[in-house]
Amino acid sequence: MKMGSVKDLEIIRKPTKDKMGVGRFHFSDRYSVFDWGEMPDHIEGKGAALCLMGAYCFERLEEKNVKTHYRGLVTKSGKIVKFDELDEPTNIMEFHLVNVYKPKAYMENEKLKYDYSLFTSNLKNYLIPLEIIYRNGLPEGSSIFKRLEKGLLTLEDLGLNHYPKPGEKLEKPIFDVSTKLEERDRYITWKEAQKIAGLTDEEMEIIKALLLKVDETVTEIATKAGLENEDGKIELAFTPDRELMIVDVVGTLDECRFTYKGLPVSKEIVRRHYRKTSWYKDVEEAKIKAEAEGVKDWRKLCSSQPPKLDLNFKKLVSEMYMAAANELTGRKMFDVSPLKEVMHKLEKILDLF
Repeated sequence: MKMGSVKDLEIIRKPTKDKMGVGRFHFSDRYSVFDWGEMPDHIEGKGAALCLMGAYCFERLEEKNVKTHYRGLVTKSGKIVKFDELDEPTNIMEFHLVNVYKPKAYMENEKLKYDYSLFTSNLKNYLIPLEIIYRNGLPEGSSIFKRLEKGLLTLEDLGLNHYPKPGEKLEKPIFDVSTKLEERDRYITWKEAQKIAGLTDEEMEIIKALLLKVDETVTEIATKAGLENEDGKIELAFTPDRELMIVDVVGTLDECRFTYKGLPVSKEIVRRHYRKTSWYKDVEEAKIKAEAEGVKDWRKLCSSQPPKLDLNFKKLVSEMYMAAANELTGRKMFDVSPLKEVMHKLEKILDLF
């Protein structure tokens, strides 16, 4: 079992150079914000809620002939089933496993850099070292605003003719890309993404078409639940035949930024809470210092630890995850209040902080 910050990987059968293996995600109640890793609290029900949302979205994508690594959900008895066959929630998902090759880190002129030369157009059966992002809107907290302020992004890059406002809906989605396997993920251009991942022009076009298909599918699911699909991300891998497939998880509250009447229905609601703490300021300062000094792990430079969540707030966040799973999948798998009631309570408690 390999521990992650929010889910654990169980390897049933290891992949080889030419064959996929089999793995299982054990979705935990842990959570992570601002790339910190495991936070001091656990959010009850979160793991099972994310597992069910992800499975439901994978199954809807496969109905549209989108290839994914999903194999099914694992019941308490160990049986592999589809979402509709479940009698009770589970936090275990089985999937096809590919190789993960990490770029080699090195120092140059006191700056941390990465060597991606092993990723070529001949490599097969591996995780593509990118996160591919779609944006249908620019809600409060979107990284777009910070990147515009710092000059890391232009309005032309976004295809906009005006400076956007928080909460703005986009006429057509913006596609974005970042690194996936570096110590700290960074946004890059599509040209750089193609180069470091060893992708052909045709593969780049297929990736963008897949991203749009995922966006449209998740938007359909979210709309039925009364939610706005503001943005989301996907991860991709190549099969042993170098065919693209969707991996990791899609359509969950951790992969997407959903909103209900402008209020975050995602991990963003926890981020919003932590942005008001002194710990968040220490995190931002540590990241800046680490980049300037070429320090690999910025957490070592952070002068404080994250505080625990308020108990009432944590309980409502837990209910939000479970209620969202009920609404997004159309099945009441968790015994909680309707999502709109939970969000109304969350809105009230957020104003107190």
